[in-house]
Order: sequence, then C-alpha cells, then structure tokens
Amino acid sequence: MTVQGTHPPYTKEDFVSGQDVRWCPGCGDYAILSVMQRTLAQFDTPPENHAFISGIGCSSRFPYYMKTYGFHTIHGRAPAIATGLKCVRPELTVWVITGDGDGLSIGGNHLIHAMRRNVDLKIILVNNRIYGLTKGQYSPTSEQGKITKSSPQGTIDYPINPLCIAIAAEATFIARTVDTDPRHMGQVLARAMQHKGVAFVEIFQNCIIFNKDTFLPIVGRETRDDRIIYLEDGKPLLFGAQKNKAIRLNGLRTEIVDIAGVKNPNELLIHRENDPLPNYAYLLTHMEYPEMPVPFGVFRCIQKPTYDQMLNDQVKTAIEKKGAGSLKDMIYTEDVWTVEAK
Repeated sequence: MTVQGTHPPYTKEDFVSGQDVRWCPGCGDYAILSVMQRTLAQFDTPPENHAFISGIGCSSRFPYYMKTYGFHTIHGRAPAIATGLKCVRPELTVWVITGDGDGLSIGGNHLIHAMRRNVDLKIILVNNRIYGLTKGQYSPTSEQGKITKSSPQGTIDYPINPLCIAIAAEATFIARTVDTDPRHMGQVLARAMQHKGVAFVEIFQNCIIFNKDTFLPIVGRETRDDRIIYLEDGKPLLFGAQKNKAIRLNGLRTEIVDIAGVKNPNELLIHRENDPLPNYAYLLTHMEYPEMPVPFGVFRCIQKPTYDQMLNDQVKTAIEKKGAGSLKDMIYTEDVWTVEAK
C-alpha cells in the first residue's frame, strides 16, 4: 500500500469496469467515482487487491463501476460483510460504500461496531440528506422540518451528525470532504487509503433530483470562504477570503474571532489530528452552519491495534498451542446428545 514506484504506473482506466454508469445526470456520485479511480491509481496496490462492499442505495452501485472485486450486499449490512472479508483476507484493501440511509438507519448498529472494533476498513459514507433510490423520503441526516414524501408536514426527527457517531465509536481516522471539490476529495481518500485501521470519511453529496443544493449554503462558490474551514494539522483554524478569521475556545465552546483583534496568538485553536483523546475532534464535529463555519479535512488520525490483526494473532496462537485441528474430529466427538420423542 505504498505510493507508486515499483511497477509501471497504474492509470484511472485500470480501475474503470466498463459497465454503464447508471446514476442520474448531474449526480455527485459521478465525481466521487472518478476521484476514487484516480486516487487508487496513485498506489502500488493492484486492482485485484481492492474489494468494494456496499449495501443498498444509489451510492451502493459503486462496486459495479470499479474494476476490482466487490459485493453489492443487503441493506445496512455492508460493514459486517466487509469485516468478515478483511478477517479472512487481511492482504486486501477493503472499502465500504454506504449512504446516510443505508449506513445510519438500518445499518447504524453495524457501522458503530465496525468503527469501535477498529477493523481495517475504509468506510465512505455518501451523505445527501435524503433517500434517493426509493424516491425522496427523509433520511437520518435530513434537517428538522424537511418536507419530503414521507414527511409532508416536515420531519420532526433530530438529524444525526455522522462524524459525532464516528467520534463516539472511537474511530481512528475521521474525515469530511465534498463532491464539488475533487482535489480535496482525492487528498482525503489518499489519506484514508494509507491509514491502518478503520477510516471513516463523510462526503457531502448533491442529489440533484430529490434534494438539490442541500449543501449549497455551505459549499457554494459565493459563500464558501466564510463558511468552510479546511483543517491543516498543526495550524490554526483560519477561514474567510483573506484568512482573517479564526477559531478559539471560550470555556468548552468554540467561537469566531477576527485575527486583527487577537493580541495573543496562543488564544487561537490549533488543529491536532493526532490527539489521542477524542475531546478536541468532538468539538470540531459540533461546528455546524449557520452558527459556525463547517470543518473539512481530517478530524482525527491515530493508531491502535486493529481487530482483524488481533483476531488473526489469536488464531495463530491457538494453532501453535493446540494444533490445526480437523473438521472431522470436531464432528465425530464423544460429546453427543440423543433426542428422543415423548
């Protein structure tokens, strides 16, 4: 899993399956697919050593369009299937492609446990705040009051913040990017690819049919300078067209300050993606529009042993102590039961 250098370079076309891509014209998934293919071409890992596992939803058609191995599985269960694959084939780079409905509703439990176990998976959650495949019902990330086919009076649900869930589950790599910024998206996906452990990436995506421009107030060209912070490790959280605004802590809350009025630079909040405690990253996840600018980039990146490696170490130790065993010996044991009809 190194950047290229030991073989003829891969190209994007090496990761293109050739199947017709069947998303709505203008869908943000096209950009995500293209950036993924270009990003994987930067590494030495051959296409056959990648596996893409998806559940149900528009984004879950992803495995068809990658010239890799993969499964289009069942609703919400992609993390569980990907966990099994990674444990038995640890040499593979295993990607989970899910959406805000598939991953955070029916699949929420599986997603949480994959992250808290630190399985070495790359989990991409495409968030468009709507159910697109089933034609426009509200999803777990839809904003309160959202009028949809399943909430004609406006949803009364409080929306889930996906990154808060990832922090609570102690994911070791957490990031956010957006479909309209391919350069930034590629950088984030490359970081996820290189991470050893669970990597959770939320991608803001535009569903042009059922939830058009849902993120436009944040990422729109005319407003994004004042509403986006691009996180850089070791640097203050600056934003604004002139980078003249920053973030500092006021007690346990973040607040916006004008740099010109800051007398002591030590007051400014410095980004620390390697902080072993989740407290700081959790503060960032609660910076939401319109009260605060929205962070994009790597929120957290730490290292700890992975579930799949620890599991395989346990199996190896057991075999060394007790031998490999056999299926026949397990079946034909003296520990038997007799079932008799009354």
